Amino acid sequence: MSGWEGLLHGLSVAVTPENLLFALIGTIVGTLIGVLPGIGPALTIALLLPMTYGLEPASAFIMFAGIYYGAMYGGSTTAILLKTPGESGSVITAIDGNKMARKGRGAAALATAAIGSFVAGTIATLLLAFFAPWMVKVAIQLGAQDYFALMVVAFLTVSALVGSSPLRGLISMSLGLTVGIVGLDFQSGQQRLTFEQVSLLDGIDTVVLIVALFALGEVLYVAAHQVSSRFDVMQVKKGKNWMSREDWRRAWRPWLRGTSIGFPLGVIPAGGSEIPTFLSYTLERKLSKRPQEFGQGAIEGVAGPEAANNANAAGTLVPLLTLGIPTSATAAVILVAFQQYGIQPGPQLLDTQSALVWGLIASLLIANVILLGLNLPLIGLWVKILKIPKPYLFAGIMVFALLGTYAVNGSSFDVGVLLFFGVVGYLMRRFGFPVSPMIVGAILGPLAEVQLRRALDIAGGDIGTLVSTPFTIVVYLTLAVVLLGGFLLRRPKRHNTLAEADRDDEVPDVREPSDR
Repeated sequence: MSGWEGLLHGLSVAVTPENLLFALIGTIVGTLIGVLPGIGPALTIALLLPMTYGLEPASAFIMFAGIYYGAMYGGSTTAILLKTPGESGSVITAIDGNKMARKGRGAAALATAAIGSFVAGTIATLLLAFFAPWMVKVAIQLGAQDYFALMVVAFLTVSALVGSSPLRGLISMSLGLTVGIVGLDFQSGQQRLTFEQVSLLDGIDTVVLIVALFALGEVLYVAAHQVSSRFDVMQVKKGKNWMSREDWRRAWRPWLRGTSIGFPLGVIPAGGSEIPTFLSYTLERKLSKRPQEFGQGAIEGVAGPEAANNANAAGTLVPLLTLGIPTSATAAVILVAFQQYGIQPGPQLLDTQSALVWGLIASLLIANVILLGLNLPLIGLWVKILKIPKPYLFAGIMVFALLGTYAVNGSSFDVGVLLFFGVVGYLMRRFGFPVSPMIVGAILGPLAEVQLRRALDIAGGDIGTLVSTPFTIVVYLTLAVVLLGGFLLRRPKRHNTLAEADRDDEVPDVREPSDR
């Protein structure tokens, strides 16, 4: 099925009244959660997973698609108004967007972010529709050693490029791999790290693990380190309520350039949305005729990174749907959602679950339209929600997490596992270990073990088979380039960009729960 045929088939699935309602609910919830600092799309989908077991798979994933895109935009709202990004992809938006808001141009900044999200999301979703079938044709030709190479790329890029320390990222990934081997060995039937607990024979439930690390870990961290009980609402000057003609002229090129940066870096495991947004900001600054405005309210500094952020979100779905490999924390949670419905993403998914996949892709287009019409008139409401005291907000999240975890299997043991890994999540945040690599390690670890054993069994134990195909050689060389390029482009520029942008003001709270 070609891209156009698949997209039309997906629209026939997504535009039913029931699925349109789920898309609307997902978009509203995603935007609502996105504007709350410290909560991102991964946590939102993880919390809602236990509540969607009674839904049809297509309806559930259409709602998740709305949450995903809604949270991407919602994070820019709080970044612009309060200089507190709701998720890591909005870090750069906080620099110039907040300066625009202080100068009375907050509405223009929010409109730039909304329209940029729509443009980038629409283009990237179309690219996803046409790129996915081609990716499947390539994936069918891959062997076990090729899949293992791709999983190694996912492990190392997410571990090395997420967070401030590659070593901490690798340690976090190792913890995830350890969690992934708990249970019965799939070949020998031997118990591994079960400590004679019958409840651990099937392994640790990944939904419980994700909710514990994201939700409980965040709640404990905030309770231990939060000084003020309320968000500080910034006072801004009054200004125009829309973008001027000059704003449009300066924004449309950054929208397109941001899209061209964000989508391919989503397809390639490049460590999440931080890198494409920083690259987009740097590029716009170099190309601008007014570089002195960057850090002081340049509209290009909002348009480019926001487009890159949303295009990156669509790009991460390509390897997830066609190869079953998540390249971000949110993609990892969506992979778990597929597995909860007994569906394993991979090369056969477009054939075996065509209605589900194309409906999901088409719903991204629908979510974009809903976002554009929904968020512009509701900015005042999001600002009021930000005034909710943090103790009430996070207490509600904890209750929701506990009830949702118990509802998964009706097991009090799962609640104990939730509390244990909640403490682990707190300690990881406390000492600067990113959570995303641990999630990716726990989910991909068992799959990587299967492919590794399969490759070695076929080759009679010859370890050289792991680098015996042209594909594996290209993948490992690309991995080396990505890791080296990420360190050279990201680390110095991140420090310099934030320092130059805020000489006279505080640096925004850019920490995301999954990356602390």
